[in-house]
Amino acid sequence: QVQLVESGGGLVQAGGSLRLSCAASGHTFASNAMGWFRQAPGKEREIVAGINWRGTDTRYSDPVKGRFTVSRDNAKNTVYLQMNSLKPEDTAVYYCAARHFMNTAVAVRDSEYDYWGQGTQVTVSS
Repeated sequence: QVQLVESGGGLVQAGGSLRLSCAASGHTFASNAMGWFRQAPGKEREIVAGINWRGTDTRYSDPVKGRFTVSRDNAKNTVYLQMNSLKPEDTAVYYCAARHFMNTAVAVRDSEYDYWGQGTQVTVSS
């Protein structure tokens, strides 16, 4: 079992930056591929970024490509999402997710993830 706790959300003006963190506990974090998703009001949850267990393979959704960067520190059991040039349309609840132990490859579908955090709110004002 893996427990995930997100932090770093908040209110920021358009053009600003935030860094989200996701702290994992309860299992060997280094063997799990991780992902970030978001869900805006009235919309379905969507992938933002994914990262493999070693941090050597990353994927991004088109809306965030070039602005967001996902990374991980396995020694700290933490995955990060650096968000730059934020836009009002980035406003959403952001969720950290982990694949099952030994599913080390990056994934982009939420059905491929087994563990989820509670989410952190990101609000971008215009």
